[in-house]
Amino acid sequence: MARYTLPILYTVFVWWFSTGVILYLNGLPRWTYKWTMGAASGLLALALVGIHVLRDDTRISGVYLSFTCALMVWAWQEIAFLLGFVTGPRRTPCPADARGWQRAGLALQTLLHHEFALLALGAAVITLAWGGSNPTAILTFAILWVMRQSAKLNVFFGVRNLNESFLPNHLRYLESYFRRRPMNSLFPVSVIGSTWIAWLMWESALADRVSGFDATLLTFAGSLMTLAILEHWFLVLPLPSEALWRWGLRSRASPAGDGVSERS
Repeated sequence: MARYTLPILYTVFVWWFSTGVILYLNGLPRWTYKWTMGAASGLLALALVGIHVLRDDTRISGVYLSFTCALMVWAWQEIAFLLGFVTGPRRTPCPADARGWQRAGLALQTLLHHEFALLALGAAVITLAWGGSNPTAILTFAILWVMRQSAKLNVFFGVRNLNESFLPNHLRYLESYFRRRPMNSLFPVSVIGSTWIAWLMWESALADRVSGFDATLLTFAGSLMTLAILEHWFLVLPLPSEALWRWGLRSRASPAGDGVSERS
């Protein structure tokens, strides 16, 4: 059972802890952002090197390390976005009269550089790991990318919980592009489709005679997909999901928190 329980626990812990750390760093004074971004960029470089080195590592430890490297690559773009370094050319609220495709186009402009960065990072991960015997990094990044795009679209079309408190002051204009509704027509499609994929992952992970490497890889993938589905449900259910990362938001309560100290 350790081949399943350990990857599950590791995925849940890293998902919870890394999110809290990023939120905490984002709530620190603005003058710290360049140091956070510098450290994140250093870790990004190490992660990309690690993905290439581990591309043919079919040991169980190779799955853990490749999974961690892919998460570090993903963390870089999360930090770059929330700190305001990589967002989009539009940094103003949505006009009140914007509707339909106009609103969608304006919303895309707020994220355009961020989306390009995601594509570039995804291409780098694929290039560095392609053809190897260890596809963990590619699969991990693919799950994160697909489920994040789904979450963005659902927030744009409208959900109950927008989690505005996660946005720092310098990104508050993004709230005007969100829509608060009990649910939207895309949500059931997103959840049903991703649940079916997660089911296939878990079914394969638990199959008879599956190797230790494949079982670990598929357990990581299934766990990550399951957490992404849970995050989707957080968007529509009346649950206090923000309480999970209240400790990460404490830095914003500081008198020297985000948007107060601009010292460089």
